[in-house]
Amino acid sequence: MTTEYEKMAAGEWYSCLDAQLDLLRMAARHAVFSHNNLPPDQRSSLSTPLRDLFAQYGRDCMIEAPFHCSYGFNIHLGDAVYLNAGCVILDSAKVTIGSGTMIGPQAQILCAEHHKDREKRARGIEIAKPVTLGMDVWVGAGAIIMPGVTVGDAAIIGAGAVVTKDVAAGQSVVGVPARTL
Repeated sequence: MTTEYEKMAAGEWYSCLDAQLDLLRMAARHAVFSHNNLPPDQRSSLSTPLRDLFAQYGRDCMIEAPFHCSYGFNIHLGDAVYLNAGCVILDSAKVTIGSGTMIGPQAQILCAEHHKDREKRARGIEIAKPVTLGMDVWVGAGAIIMPGVTVGDAAIIGAGAVVTKDVAAGQSVVGVPARTL
């Protein structure tokens, strides 16, 4: 029998209303709470609670508090990644953030797409799609990156943009939905 976690990891439709997934989210909440409540001088780089939670992290990463993620174990950070205050990563699928990428305050990276059928949605049915940000990407304050999006190296996502489609390397996008500048 396939578990909801296994379905999620395989990129299939799954129910997020599941005891095993609840436990995994609780572990992430504990790590995030610990990180967000560290004294400022102990948060000079990626804190131990998040290092222990994340799948991969590079050198010299910085995550300002407050920060939130749903699982953490799907987050892969390159070197010198910076996440400003209030960033949210709902990592029900793999989230890769390339080296040198900077993400502005209140930005969101979302992997879960809820079912469009209201009865299935009420049962917690969703699908997880990976998000990839290349190297040296700049994501402006309050931007939202939707499930399944890939952003190429050195791209710029303007503040408040809602990115629903892939962004090519070196491209700048703004607006809702995001469009080429």
